[in-house]
Amino acid sequence: MTYSDYQTVQPRIAYAGFFRRFAALILDGLLFSLVIAAFAFTFFDDYLPWTPLNFFDFKEFMNHEVLPFILTVMFWVYKAATPGKMAVDSKVVDAETGAKPTVVQSIIRYVGYYVSALPLGLGFIWAAIDEKNRAWHDLLAGTVVVKHA
Repeated sequence: MTYSDYQTVQPRIAYAGFFRRFAALILDGLLFSLVIAAFAFTFFDDYLPWTPLNFFDFKEFMNHEVLPFILTVMFWVYKAATPGKMAVDSKVVDAETGAKPTVVQSIIRYVGYYVSALPLGLGFIWAAIDEKNRAWHDLLAGTVVVKHA
């Protein structure tokens, strides 16, 4: 789809609403937790997530920061959706072209999750009032979440 084709169909695009996006976020959290737990128990057999001694060590950093980052960015780049978004029939696209997000957009979008979460989750709630249902991380990355056709 070229840019002019996308601009022609853009008014007919159905944006994914707040509750659809929230359901996808919950599903992703559950699924990624299972994957990360399996990874942790496979590679770090002494994995005890709530002990004060390993709160800021390498294993925790890998399990809670690096692995979710890699999984999420890979899904956005290759599938334009995480498993949760696929389950609710939605995908992430470039706001201008309608194409899959680039690697840079995906990284900015992921880092933008922290920006969206910091002020009491206001950046996520913003999707409920934005005309295209964009959260702050979408605005930062130049993406939008649409219902899959």
